[in-house]
Amino acid sequence: MDRSAYAERIAEVLAGTHGAKVGYPIGLCEVEVLRSVAVGSGLLRVTFGGPDLAGFHSYVPDEHVRLIFPCEDGVLRLPQRDGLSLEWGAPRPVSREYTVRRYDGAELDIDFAIHPGGLASDWALAAAPGTRVHIAGPPGGVVVPKTYDKYLFAGDITALPAIARWLEWLPRTASGWAFVEIGAEDERIELNPPPGVQVRWVPRGTPEPGTGDALEQAVRAVKVAEGERVYVWIAGEAGCLRPLRRFVRTELGVRPEDFLIAGYWKRGVEDYDRDE
Repeated sequence: MDRSAYAERIAEVLAGTHGAKVGYPIGLCEVEVLRSVAVGSGLLRVTFGGPDLAGFHSYVPDEHVRLIFPCEDGVLRLPQRDGLSLEWGAPRPVSREYTVRRYDGAELDIDFAIHPGGLASDWALAAAPGTRVHIAGPPGGVVVPKTYDKYLFAGDITALPAIARWLEWLPRTASGWAFVEIGAEDERIELNPPPGVQVRWVPRGTPEPGTGDALEQAVRAVKVAEGERVYVWIAGEAGCLRPLRRFVRTELGVRPEDFLIAGYWKRGVEDYDRDE
């Protein structure tokens, strides 16, 4: 597909009044690890490079790719190109979904939330420069106009890479709120929000990740003035998001075209198929 075909749609949504998904041709590339660096105590940033990245594309903060790993039998099964998409076939290749943290045309950053026993987390911890992996996507992204009166972002450590990218992407005149649930003080990282966006780090306390209501209670403090146009983006453990969905829809009165609430993971479920 000619880039102009979806670039035109991106520009159209940016010039409009509501957010919308825009699809891109879904690529498959083989990349290699260039370096890794800790980002706070909860994230590990892996930077990828290689000739295949020349065909990669990234335009908005809400974009995801899938890293593909060998199956349990040790065989690396890859999706097959099918026009502008990918056919994953059966048995389905083993993969895990991650946010595009940064792409500059030559390098791709992905921030991995580190947790014991996680397939991709363990892979990232062990990956050395030169380690190779296949990456599929992104299949598109949620494009959001930069003209809302306020923006509300919230999530746990798995959502922090996307929230960080959102805060960098916003115009410096933007205002609103960003809430990030953390399990320890050293999970805080340096962010670059517009001066008008209040960032609050929310300690989870003693509950295990994906439990408790600390994030919910923090977000419930948000008040929206009558007539204000607000865009809401929230992600994290699926079960913890249910009450926030109700809060956004009913108490804040935000319309479906003005929010995205995504379950990035679910306790006890491998490779959870996020809901939105």
